Amino acid sequence: MITPEELRARLDGLRVERGYVLPHHGALAAAAPDLHDAYGRMYAALTLTERHLSPFEKEFVWLAVLIAEREAIGTHHLDLFRKAGGTDGQARVALRLAGYAAAAEGFALVEGHWQSWFPAIDPVTDYLAGARALLGEGVEAGLADLALLAVQAARANDWGVAAHLRAGYAGDVPEAKMVEALSLIIWPVGVNRFVEACTVWHGLMNAGVVTPSPLFRAWAETPGQGAFRADHD
Repeated sequence: MITPEELRARLDGLRVERGYVLPHHGALAAAAPDLHDAYGRMYAALTLTERHLSPFEKEFVWLAVLIAEREAIGTHHLDLFRKAGGTDGQARVALRLAGYAAAAEGFALVEGHWQSWFPAIDPVTDYLAGARALLGEGVEAGLADLALLAVQAARANDWGVAAHLRAGYAGDVPEAKMVEALSLIIWPVGVNRFVEACTVWHGLMNAGVVTPSPLFRAWAETPGQGAFRADHD
């Protein structure tokens, strides 16, 4: 346990570094300072380190996820969106896309149960066409797929995740960008949603639905991936 003075110093330092303090920071710092330190390092690595997404791309994906999950507290990402050049018009696109994500459930219903009733509907193609109709303001299809990939993963919609992975490959969206977009959901909704999305991706690669790069093929071909089994050797 740390002293009250040390706790205050930690929170003051965090406020100077990030510009804000949330209530859980104090709780972690008081009861588990080592976890508080690890938490801060993971947050910086996950959300602040620049890797494959540009700052604007990252904050556009963040904005769509925050909208879909109704994370009103995430205003620091609104500030980062603005600093990355995000406009009101681009925010409108993110709002439209986040709202449209629920349409995946209807198209999945047609594909799974009603296809004979609506033979002219191609669920994946028509779902993606609906998303494309919402674009504008300089937001291209590849960025929309990254945002909706993350949103569908956050919503635990495997059908939607698969649709946007397929669209990403078809549109030559780099695999590393798709990983980074998916990884952002670890913070607002937890690692399990990320695991589930990667499980869908792993299945698509092994089924030959998408064609991975050599690096990602190595991931796909590594045996024994999945939940712990009592009969393992």
